[in-house]
Amino acid sequence: MHRRTFLKTGAGIAATGTLASPALASGKIHWKLPTAFPKMAPAVGTNATNFAARVAAMSDGRLSFTVYGAGELVPAFGVEDAVQAGNAPVGHGPTYYAAGKNPALHWFTGVPFGMTSVEHMAWLRWGGGQEVWDEIYAERNLKPLYSGNSNTQSAGWFKKPIESVEDLKGLNMRIAGLGGEVFRKLGVNSVLMPPAEIFQALQSGAIDAAEWVSPHLDQAFGLQKITDICYLPAFTEPGAGLSVVFNQDAWDELPADLQAICEAAALAAAYEVQGQFDHFNAKSLAELKAQGVRFLNFPEDVITAQRDAWNEVQDALAAEHPDVAKVRASYDPALAEARDYAKAMTLPLLAGRS
Repeated sequence: MHRRTFLKTGAGIAATGTLASPALASGKIHWKLPTAFPKMAPAVGTNATNFAARVAAMSDGRLSFTVYGAGELVPAFGVEDAVQAGNAPVGHGPTYYAAGKNPALHWFTGVPFGMTSVEHMAWLRWGGGQEVWDEIYAERNLKPLYSGNSNTQSAGWFKKPIESVEDLKGLNMRIAGLGGEVFRKLGVNSVLMPPAEIFQALQSGAIDAAEWVSPHLDQAFGLQKITDICYLPAFTEPGAGLSVVFNQDAWDELPADLQAICEAAALAAAYEVQGQFDHFNAKSLAELKAQGVRFLNFPEDVITAQRDAWNEVQDALAAEHPDVAKVRASYDPALAEARDYAKAMTLPLLAGRS
């Protein structure tokens, strides 16, 4: 494979050729880093800017990034394509925004009725998940780093109450990930659109419901100004992982200490964003309740229908795509262990604390 050289000074991206001597002479590397989110969006966007700031600080400026929000350099759903093509050496976002390339990518963000944020990180770090992730991404010349998780999300903001599966049929709903396939099986017209377009689409009536993230980000995007009905929790998205993804050639050009700094910065950003979501979601939930938002739970028949639909979706994907089967061979046993542990420890604790 013809290697692309990324090392150079300045904010641009290097052309193909030999190692750029200015980078060696100055000892400084500056790269563009597009993210799939508005770069100052709470938690999801600032996850990228915090990563960049930590790398610059820990490397004493030897490696730095200019972060570009969604649409500033590349479209929200085009970040990984740009990194794979070498049009950016590194990018940030959830893997499932690129799942059109390979549906197995959903599992590295999160899947319906799957792992919580902590369980997901445990699988990636110690359960073999990162090794499977590396293997699948190597096929596209990419190197992924885990950088955090949104924790359990909101199921969605609806203009009318959902009292049965019948109430879902015919709705136009913005929803990301394989949750969209689950709701599609229940009669919903699932639509994926960039975050910046959600408010206008819901306000205009182009969509009847919208799943975005969770109380803090939903509040920041103003969804409560359109409807006062929000369903919790999202069984279709019990956690959504974030990642920093490098072009493998760019990663290989970094010296070992800068690679280690990037890995440490991604983990630090992950730790920070986990706490941010828990802290600010709790505050936003209280504020939104005080403003009259009704936080509701789906009826049992709707939850059961979602679970049944999910089993159909994941089994069909595994039968059709070898990489999905490969991921599930690692993910499913880890999920089973995590589920048993949660039933023995976490659920009784939460029940007793309430």
